[in-house]
Amino acid sequence: MPVQARDIHVQSLATSSALSEYYVPNLITPLEVIRVLNAARVKFMLLGAHGLGGWTREPRATKDVDVLVAARGHKKAVQALREAFPHVQAEDNEVVTRLRDPETGTVVIDVMKPNQPLYRDALKHTHAVESGGQTYLVPSLEMALAMKFSAMISLTRADDRKHFDAGDFIRMVRANLDIDLASLHALGQLVYNGGGDEVVENVCKVRAGKKLTL
Repeated sequence: MPVQARDIHVQSLATSSALSEYYVPNLITPLEVIRVLNAARVKFMLLGAHGLGGWTREPRATKDVDVLVAARGHKKAVQALREAFPHVQAEDNEVVTRLRDPETGTVVIDVMKPNQPLYRDALKHTHAVESGGQTYLVPSLEMALAMKFSAMISLTRADDRKHFDAGDFIRMVRANLDIDLASLHALGQLVYNGGGDEVVENVCKVRAGKKLTL
C-alpha cells in the first residue's frame, strides 16, 4: 500500500475525530471503537464519515461511528462494545444493531450487518490503515463508490441523505483519478443487475462536469 494513500486516511480520521469531539459532547471516538473490536478479534470495516473521509479528501464531523462486521462476529462485536461502553443501549434491526445514548437517544455506534450482496462482499475489498497504534480496514475506493451508489438509489433512504451520498460520490470521483472501472462495474452489479453500467456512467458524468440524477 502506498505510504501517501495510508497517510491520507490517517489524517482524515484525525480531522473527522477532532471535528466531531468539538461538536458532540461525550463522543465515543472511532479509535476507541477500533481498539475494542481489535481486542475482541472480530473482522470489521470502518464506514461512514470516519471511514470514507480519506477517499473524499473532505473529512467532516459526525455523531456516530459506523462499522461493518463479518456475520460470524456480529454478536461478539456488539457484546464487546456494550461491555466497553456500558451506558449504551442496543437496538437490533434487520440491517444494523444500533447503540444509543439513553439520555439523548442519539445513535453513537452503528454495527452494520452484511445481509445485502454488496455488503457481504465488502470485506473482500478493503484498504488497511494504521492509526493510533491500531490497524483497521476501510473500503477500497471502488467499494466506497459502490456503497455510496447503493445508498443514492435506495428506495427506502430519505432524500436529504441521498443528496449527502451523491455529494460524497462526486467528491470521491473528483479526488481520485485512478478508479478501477472494471472493478467498480463488478461491484455495481451486486447492487442490482445493471448497476454496474449505471455506476460507471455516473463516474463518467462527474468527470465530464455533468449533474447526477437521483
